[in-house]
Amino acid sequence: MTSKSSTGHNGLTYADAGVDIDAGNALVDRIKPAAKRTARSGVMGGLGGFGALFDLKGAGYSDPILVAATDGVGTKLRIAIDTGNVDTIGVDLVAMCVNDLVCQGAEPLFFLDYFATGKLELDQATRIITGIAAGCEASGCALIGGETAEMPGMYHGGDFDLAGFAVGAMERGSDLPAGVAEGDVLLGLASNGVHSNGYSFVRKVVELSGLGWDAPSPFGDGTLGAALLAPTRLYVKQALAAVRAGGVHGLAHITGGGITENPPRVLPEGLACAIDLSSWDLPPVFRWLASTANMSEPELLKTFNCGIGMMLVVAPDQAEAVSALLTGMGESVTRMGTIVPGDGVIYSGTLL
Repeated sequence: MTSKSSTGHNGLTYADAGVDIDAGNALVDRIKPAAKRTARSGVMGGLGGFGALFDLKGAGYSDPILVAATDGVGTKLRIAIDTGNVDTIGVDLVAMCVNDLVCQGAEPLFFLDYFATGKLELDQATRIITGIAAGCEASGCALIGGETAEMPGMYHGGDFDLAGFAVGAMERGSDLPAGVAEGDVLLGLASNGVHSNGYSFVRKVVELSGLGWDAPSPFGDGTLGAALLAPTRLYVKQALAAVRAGGVHGLAHITGGGITENPPRVLPEGLACAIDLSSWDLPPVFRWLASTANMSEPELLKTFNCGIGMMLVVAPDQAEAVSALLTGMGESVTRMGTIVPGDGVIYSGTLL
């Protein structure tokens, strides 16, 4: 029903066009406690301003270099929307940004999100942004702002989209990679499934399998949909602890492009990663994907993380100490190989 204007004529309101400003304000009120839990040194003010402020000196930096990263979660969103399981997709969003930042040697400081939907559903939006806040809290990163866009006619049937933007800092001269050399040791940290890359392929494989999202998972507990929505692991605190302990020359977040494409991004010209594929076990989800799609090992290695979510390049005389530190923090650490003369990635052994 339209309201009457002050002139006595019936007039359209913004709500009639499908945008509920009151719902947007209510969402801000709902998420304030979750955002408050992410507060850290350097944060100035709260949600609701036209911009978000952050004090680098207050965060303890004397000569900082800023590092920025932005990302989304790709078509993993489709599974979250179709299953209604949106509680951890925000963790994925944060992880895709902050795991990249730490590879540059930066400490993530703050995060902003962008959430766009056709019609704002308060409960759904609250669950999504609470997940974003949980990811920020777990990585020591403050959620200091964002944007919620209600866009009728652009998104249909409960669809939504997410994007994130993270900013970190490091002291001048501490950026990574640095000092990568022949003989350095490659340490891999375990992933938690597919993470947030390759889901267009994953969804195609599920279609070929004939299984629904509510079918029992063929590679683990629970439903197939829930298993494929396992959130991307956050490696920030572990990676920063290793860097501060000394000996870490480089970090590679294993995202799109898999193990084949990402480690070379930290290598100087003339060096390669020699990786022994028999040094870890391929997790069941990747074995199922490969088997169902009749996927070759090279294709698997350049599409997925294959069980390794983050790789560290470490000086050989400090590899044992770094490995012990990470193991003590609860990580499953694999000694994957070494840096050798060459180009790209050189594989030995087999995963399949």
